[in-house]
Amino acid sequence: MTPHERTRRVMVGNVAVGGGAPVSVQSMCNTKTTDAEATLAQIGRFAEAGCEIARVTVPTKDAVDPFRRICAESPLPIVADIHFDYRLAIAAIEAGAAAVRVNPGNIGSFDRVDAVIDTAGEKGCAIRIGVNAGSLAKEYDERQDLTLPEKLVASAESFTTHFEDRGFTDFILSAKVHGVNETVEVNRRLSEALPQVPLHIGVTEAGTARQGTVKSSIALGMLLAEGIGDTMRVSLTADPVEEVRVGWEILSSLGIRRLHPELVSCPTCGRTQVDLIDIAEEVERRLQTVKAPITVAVMGCVVNGPGEASGADIGVACGKGSALVFAGGEILRKVSEDEIVDVLFEEIGKRWPAVES
Repeated sequence: MTPHERTRRVMVGNVAVGGGAPVSVQSMCNTKTTDAEATLAQIGRFAEAGCEIARVTVPTKDAVDPFRRICAESPLPIVADIHFDYRLAIAAIEAGAAAVRVNPGNIGSFDRVDAVIDTAGEKGCAIRIGVNAGSLAKEYDERQDLTLPEKLVASAESFTTHFEDRGFTDFILSAKVHGVNETVEVNRRLSEALPQVPLHIGVTEAGTARQGTVKSSIALGMLLAEGIGDTMRVSLTADPVEEVRVGWEILSSLGIRRLHPELVSCPTCGRTQVDLIDIAEEVERRLQTVKAPITVAVMGCVVNGPGEASGADIGVACGKGSALVFAGGEILRKVSEDEIVDVLFEEIGKRWPAVES
């Protein structure tokens, strides 16, 4: 069994995490929770992109009532993100949260944690123990004998032991840091030390869209390829909908899960005789609305084009100002350059009628 299959299963609303359940994709709202309309609208965009769990901050008492509405009307299970005030965690649970995230570094003493555990147990709410390098508890942060990954693991183990000693096992664990190597090391250590606990993996503060995508793809890709990780968030300084798209791209590239199409396109060279970059970008843009795990090829010349296009579910192989459209290894027709994208999506629509073209 892989580490992902050995963890116990925890339900976050109607989404199973751990125990071999599909690795789920999460994101976090960046709207003000007090603006329930805007938050629900953003969650709706998350759902359209394939997000399965949404996290919403509950920073003050004023956010509790809007949060209650968000939980009631959201199409996705909602995780309340809590820092500092354990009473807000209790209020969020009572308001309908599917899970609460508590930070061992700032949630306070174990008697306060116990109050959260008791309420979660009564309401059937899961808990995410979210350890973070930027907010470690003093007793770990100040230890000079431990590396940063060792500090994160020690903090996680302390909370895990406490939760399990109290008989509460509906929890997920995360330990996040902004470095790629540290992210991989800490999650490997957690998987080995606490094989029963489902892991939420991610690179915190990964950066803007390009840098954050690269860092997250490397770190999460390495872990997922080893079978480590039960749910994931790609953290980007960007529209959080993009986090969902990148998360699915990582899973798809590893062959773990596919929701949207895979685009296969060549990098272009001096042999290319159409404006392939613009064509590929337009195909990629229009494929964002397609919910079918198909492979679409956009190839620029005769060297690899016909072979790649014929190996895809559907695609085009371009020549001088024109292209051959393929599906299932068969040539369908020849089209001019200005028809390529429209004809490609027309043919996609014929074969996958539920697809928006």
